[in-house]
Amino acid sequence: MDYNAVMESRKKELSLKTGRMARQADGSVVAQYGDTIVLATAVAAKTPKQGIDFFPLTIDYREKAYSAGKIPGGFFKREGQPTGKEVLTSRLIDRPIRPLFPEGFNCETQGIVNVLSFGDENIADILGIICMSAALHISDIPFDSPVGAVRIGRVLGSFVINPDLRELEECDINLVVAGTEEAVVMVEGSAREMSEADLLVAIDLAHQEIKKLCYLQNELRDKAGKTKRSVEKPVFNEALSNSVKEMSLEEIKKAIIIPDKMRRQDALDEILSSVVKKMNKEDKDISREIASVFHDIEKKLVRNMVLNENIRADGRSLDRIRDINSEVGILPRAHGSALFVRGETQCLAVVTLGTSVDEQRIDALEGETSKSFMLHYNFPPFSVGEVKFLRSPGRREIGHGILAERSLQAVMPTKEEFPYTVRIVSDVLESNGSSSMATVCGSTLALMDAGVPIKAPVAGIAMGLIKEGDRVAVLTDILGLEDHLGDMDFKVTGTAAGICAFQMDTKIGGISSDIMQRALEQARQGRLFILDKMNETLTGPRSELSLHAPRIYTMHIDREKIRDVIGTGGKVIRGITEQTGAKIDIDDNGVIHIASSDGVSAQKAIDIIKGITANAEVNKIYKGIVKKIMDFGAFVEILPGKDGLLHISQISDERVVNVSDVLKEGDEVQVKVIEIDRMGKIRLSRKEALSETRSEA
Repeated sequence: MDYNAVMESRKKELSLKTGRMARQADGSVVAQYGDTIVLATAVAAKTPKQGIDFFPLTIDYREKAYSAGKIPGGFFKREGQPTGKEVLTSRLIDRPIRPLFPEGFNCETQGIVNVLSFGDENIADILGIICMSAALHISDIPFDSPVGAVRIGRVLGSFVINPDLRELEECDINLVVAGTEEAVVMVEGSAREMSEADLLVAIDLAHQEIKKLCYLQNELRDKAGKTKRSVEKPVFNEALSNSVKEMSLEEIKKAIIIPDKMRRQDALDEILSSVVKKMNKEDKDISREIASVFHDIEKKLVRNMVLNENIRADGRSLDRIRDINSEVGILPRAHGSALFVRGETQCLAVVTLGTSVDEQRIDALEGETSKSFMLHYNFPPFSVGEVKFLRSPGRREIGHGILAERSLQAVMPTKEEFPYTVRIVSDVLESNGSSSMATVCGSTLALMDAGVPIKAPVAGIAMGLIKEGDRVAVLTDILGLEDHLGDMDFKVTGTAAGICAFQMDTKIGGISSDIMQRALEQARQGRLFILDKMNETLTGPRSELSLHAPRIYTMHIDREKIRDVIGTGGKVIRGITEQTGAKIDIDDNGVIHIASSDGVSAQKAIDIIKGITANAEVNKIYKGIVKKIMDFGAFVEILPGKDGLLHISQISDERVVNVSDVLKEGDEVQVKVIEIDRMGKIRLSRKEALSETRSEA
């Protein structure tokens, strides 16, 4: 049986349907808005996964090429590994949903979102969140509350709900908000130096729409919902807890205030090891239970220390930022480099400048596009003192890299202002929280070191939250420990003028507008402090590029001359490249970018192209070079890449029997253009040029 719930938005219906597709899943919902259709399925194992201390949830978002009437590129002609967009959208769906499962539910759970039809509405990712939530909500899987999501844009000062692809190009903000009926759970987006007040207005507007989406999901559950499974909450072993406390409480109190991360962790590990050794039984291994109680004690102590004493694990006050220092120009061959250090988080950012040949080509459902600015973030295991296999970038690395990339995109120069492809690589060398925000700071310094004319420096800061009932503490510049034991991770980046990017996740059922406002204000103060510190290292972009960076020169030619510069099968442009060593890129509008490591090669290429695109004039005398000797005459190059025929009869006033008796290849000769036929072929005369020269003399 097919069940349906419908809501109208922007004169289009948003419908949620179940009962027709994927009926063997625990929950399946088809969502449609305009021409965009997604299918979400949710399945959970019937028995809990043993021996784990986390909720085993996997969310995957996949785009089918057929949804946009396309056939995948490549050799295999089928969808392969997830694209960057699919990975990011999988994270986008996962983050607001994960905190809403009940404690104690440890059954392996998988949610899959498939895009079946892709329209111009630009809403597949938003529908993915709504549809996944609806599939969980109607299933028997325990899930505390439906989640709604909405994208907010702003065009000419007016907010737009779920802007389409065309509108999004004109928006100065792109904000995704997800939440329940009661509170906001997740925020992510970018902006062009947006104020904190405007961001709060946009979030509030989004939450009003989210409430309607939650109501729609409740309506579908009323029609087709299954009875939820019962969840056995973890049994609290009071006797074990008291024993662990008696043995370790005072030692843990001393350990958690050790400022150094590795020394603190080593001390805690040593205390835990000692407790396990004393309490573990020979006939039964209870080390896992002991560790769980131990970590609960540590968590409560850290949180109470913040709430009761306003002191954090490293001794800072709630709004104090860790010590900052930075250096630039530390890698001699790189085009730009910076080492940014904040506390025990250290980021090496390196900029490489390239040409349009280096742009990233992207084949997506929206169509083929290219990127001339890229930021790649790496988080190697040694940065946290661990041993792991090095693999391809994971979801976290891709997500952090895109967040930093969006942060800097708002201040990057246009292609006309700076015709380079720019790639930044951020290698996290040491991490104790906020490595993505250190990446933003380090990358800004590296861009300025490379001489990239960014509009303003960008800094980033991560805010945290400890909340127990009505007691609330907002933390500035959080440690890894505070991220792990806290209730919120709110990353905010921006210039002195406003916000450029933001990402908020919570581990609780959402946060209020008051807490968000407080966090944004603390983030603004922190951002300004960090920008001042960065300014002490480098005040602005360098006036000159690195000696090792390519120089790009721009020239314009008539569009009709483009084929002359390229030549048949690219023969002419390849010849120019081989002759000069310069890289040459030609746009369809007649703009040519010439890249070279030295000015001489670039100027030589420019002269050749000018010659090719220049028009020979009848009756004008040119100094040419003999390129080829023939029985009937010689071919003389009068302009770079442009030859004319000097017939044997036009070489001299005297009779010439053999051309080679008078001319040799490589000779410089003065010739006059006496005719250009309709095919563009040029006839030259040396004797007329000599005659005119004698007359002038």
